[in-house]
Amino acid sequence: MFNREANDLKRVIVGALSLVALVILSGCGIFGGSGPQTGRVESGETAVISADIKVVDVNDAVARRVLESQKRRSFSDTFGTKPYRGYVVGAGDVLAISIWESSPGGLFGSAGLSSGAPSGVQVSALPDQMVQADGTISIPFVGTVPVAGKSLPQLESFIVKKLAGKAIQPQVMVRVVKNSSANVTVVGEVSTSTLMPLTAKGERLLDALAAAGGVRQPVGKTTIQMTRGQETSALALDTVIQDPAQNVPLFPGDVITALHQPLSFTALGAVASNQEIQYEAQGITLAQALARAGGLQDNRANVQGVFIFRFEDPSVVGESASGRRTTPAGKIPVVYRVDMRDPGSLFVAQGFPIRDKDVMYVANAPGVELQKFLTMLSSLVFSARGLTTMGQ
Repeated sequence: MFNREANDLKRVIVGALSLVALVILSGCGIFGGSGPQTGRVESGETAVISADIKVVDVNDAVARRVLESQKRRSFSDTFGTKPYRGYVVGAGDVLAISIWESSPGGLFGSAGLSSGAPSGVQVSALPDQMVQADGTISIPFVGTVPVAGKSLPQLESFIVKKLAGKAIQPQVMVRVVKNSSANVTVVGEVSTSTLMPLTAKGERLLDALAAAGGVRQPVGKTTIQMTRGQETSALALDTVIQDPAQNVPLFPGDVITALHQPLSFTALGAVASNQEIQYEAQGITLAQALARAGGLQDNRANVQGVFIFRFEDPSVVGESASGRRTTPAGKIPVVYRVDMRDPGSLFVAQGFPIRDKDVMYVANAPGVELQKFLTMLSSLVFSARGLTTMGQ
């Protein structure tokens, strides 16, 4: 009886080994996996993309080059830090003009005489006027006056000169009733989109956001885009708050847009959490990405097989796009490989930036397939032994 049980068990084991040998020789993937093995990634074998996939080993020089390639121009570099020169009159502004003469009976007569004026002084308040599209207004006894581009003191001096010899020792005061030309537009993810007038104070970027009621999304997930003429630049709001130099002075016509752009990468393979993971607008590094994915699984991960799949600008990896299959934006598929056996790679991972829509993949260790086989074999052996016992 014992010999029969042993023979049955032997047949099961031999059959299982034969099956595994057949699988290995045929190259079939009978065991499930979370993705390609390290060797296949390194070789660039794929049936999806006909062009070669560039595999780049990440070191300090590569990390610095990638970081530099995606470094955004700061607001201070793009728009400068020189303050706005102050309000100047522009088309659409509404002005109130008062003319003072040193004695009654002057050029403007008694019409508009101010009861609050000092004795013997005549004040005439002209009707409010809107600056025309050609930048002019009209003043009695002066005619058409070009006012666009002039500050209020300059405009007052100009009118006084034009009235010299006509009015009695004239003095002029110009006041802005409505500022329509020196404004900044604030839109996007703010509490209230607004048109903020600029004043002599010299408003800055954060002043405009405050005037719009602040941003509606978390500060860490908000990007600020600023446009001035043909120049456009964008920075994380965190960066603007932390670096005072990026809180740049505003100029008429600036457009500020608060953007909520959920950035994310996908973690796959031998990590604790296979999922899409969002991160802040300020960006994260590979080290942070691994931590947010729960780290490498000790019993599965191949520490030599940490990969970042990305469409990259060819110049970043020293390649030419000529003759290669590229995306509409001119980018090529690149796989960055990190060997976590090297202690220095932990420093490199702290400087290698993760980009939006990256896929981070950690391959299984070679021994994982053997472990799967041994587990299956053990299950077959014990199942066969149980069947043999039941048949007794």
